[in-house]
Amino acid sequence: MSITRFHTNDRMSQAVVHGDTVYLAGQVAARAPGASVADQTQAILAQIDGLLAETGSDKSKVLSATIWLTSMDDFAEMNAVWDAWSTGGNAPCRACVESPRLATPQYTVEIGIIAAK
Repeated sequence: MSITRFHTNDRMSQAVVHGDTVYLAGQVAARAPGASVADQTQAILAQIDGLLAETGSDKSKVLSATIWLTSMDDFAEMNAVWDAWSTGGNAPCRACVESPRLATPQYTVEIGIIAAK
């Protein structure tokens, strides 16, 4: 099976397609660092929508999501945005964990996705 990489540099790819499966790198709010958890979550989900579209997939085909929050106190705020995005009976398997530190202190949410093509 072929492997196609998107937005690749020496360290990582933002998306990799292997067969009929799409793997996204953990996404942070590159356009909203330091913003509220809700705003960061919204920005991340928009990035995810764009990457999925680029790979020939969409949010209805998301199989699994892993969400990292710097504080579980933000769980409800993140979920409010997630729930508005994950509609139509296509909710993926999901895990949400607290990680006290992400790539930089301005990021409080990170989301990784695996989807079908």
